[in-house]
Amino acid sequence: MEPGSVSLTQSRFRSRTFHVLDEKGRLNLPSRFREVLRQSGSDVLMVAPWKTHLRAYRIAEWEALETKLLAQGGEQGIADFVRYTVGGVVECAVDKQGRIRLPAELRDDANLTKDVALTGMMDWIEICDKTSSQAEIDNTRDNFKEHQAGLAKMGIL
Repeated sequence: MEPGSVSLTQSRFRSRTFHVLDEKGRLNLPSRFREVLRQSGSDVLMVAPWKTHLRAYRIAEWEALETKLLAQGGEQGIADFVRYTVGGVVECAVDKQGRIRLPAELRDDANLTKDVALTGMMDWIEICDKTSSQAEIDNTRDNFKEHQAGLAKMGIL
């Protein structure tokens, strides 16, 4: 690949890794996730509470989500969602060691204590408790047939 060119394989967040939060709430980001950020021209993730976990977005994806919320502002329940998610979002810059610091409020909201899972969800990173993540993985694997019709409709199966 030529210097300055962008690898298409790095343009999305992919894969799952397990990490340990340090005592200050810092979380190591895998180098492949940092590369996706670098390609977007920023070293900042917008980290928001999301039910049982956290979602970390590149700035452009976060702004697109906010734009959708603004367009649907009159829908029932949207104000509550905005209050929870947009009100709780935090800008987390990647430090020189490749870590982000998750504030205590976000860690508490997602029940993150020590062992965490980072899952690349293409346009965002899901950050959740390792035990909860493993339970979801096991459930999806055990019930995989429930996804077959939808995957077939998309031409994946």
